[in-house]
Amino acid sequence: MLTDTLGNLPDFLQEFHRVTALAMKVYRKWEGPVWDSERPSMVVLKTPQAIVEKIAYVMANPTAVGAVRYAEQWPGLVTRGKDLGKAVWTAKRPEVFFDPSNDRWPEQATLCLQMPANLENFFSDPVALIKEESQRLQQQARQELEAKGRHFLGAERVLKISPYQRATSWEEIRSLNPTFAVGRGQSEARKLAIKALKAFRRAYRAALDLWRGGERTAAFPPGTWWMATFHGAAIADWG
Repeated sequence: MLTDTLGNLPDFLQEFHRVTALAMKVYRKWEGPVWDSERPSMVVLKTPQAIVEKIAYVMANPTAVGAVRYAEQWPGLVTRGKDLGKAVWTAKRPEVFFDPSNDRWPEQATLCLQMPANLENFFSDPVALIKEESQRLQQQARQELEAKGRHFLGAERVLKISPYQRATSWEEIRSLNPTFAVGRGQSEARKLAIKALKAFRRAYRAALDLWRGGERTAAFPPGTWWMATFHGAAIADWG
């Protein structure tokens, strides 16, 4: 969950995925690609309700995927209710891949977990609401798993899984890759978001057609990244 105040999320993701893959290949002695070929999922949260639900979704994920019965039991990095807006995480530079003599890679880095700006303007106690939603998602996951006769893997078994093993069964992944979310009960916001997305795509297509026809003054709609970054295309002012 992040706020892209500088509009450089694509650059960040490219570098993050690149160095993570290279470091893991060195550490695990892997060959070939680390990531699949699907584009990253970047979902714009259009409403305060969507923000609450997605923060809770991230918190509940270890349980939702059947790894541990309670999300707090996850042996890796996990966000607890008490961490919201308060946690400060410090990580040391990995001993593999990252050159300690390169100033680009500091000895340690710190991440401060902050609450989304102005969320308290919409909810009297957004932290309590997020905690409640996370618990609801975890309870729902436990009920669904029990209904299927399945069990949680558990933290100990998670830690014993070999990173060199691969699943032998086939699972369809990411049949849908949404571009925005509005949250439950936000039908009007959903209509407006769809309308805005369609307007953006129409404007983008029109500008791209002009560009391909040699019109280099064609202005692309706000939110355009690739054409502006790599081709210096103009961005229209929509007020």
